[in-house]
Amino acid sequence: MKKRVLVVDDALFMRNSIKGLLEKAGFEVCGEAATAPEAVEKYKELKPDLVTMDIIMPRIDELDGVGAIRKIMEFDSDAKIVVVSAVGEDPIVKEAMAAGAKGFLVKPFKVDNLIETLNSIFE
Repeated sequence: MKKRVLVVDDALFMRNSIKGLLEKAGFEVCGEAATAPEAVEKYKELKPDLVTMDIIMPRIDELDGVGAIRKIMEFDSDAKIVVVSAVGEDPIVKEAMAAGAKGFLVKPFKVDNLIETLNSIFE
């Protein structure tokens, strides 16, 4: 059975790019979100196996990517979230991991790294 993924990024181009890569690798992209509040809502609605989460997004309702990770983890402590962000600075990585993220990839990433990271979450 294909693993179901929710792709979260404020950039449509990046959502489409990640979606295409994941589908080629055998994942099912069950949903997309462009904002942190939408990500939390879609997670609750779709209950995906994994989320790719951008963390630098416009703050809406005081929620950014790290806030969305926290909200999703409050809802489901077993949630599997991998951060995919252009910002790889240590404090932000630490904050995202402390919030509950299981992995972190810096954009631009290699396709193999993305797939390996996601697959390793399920092992």
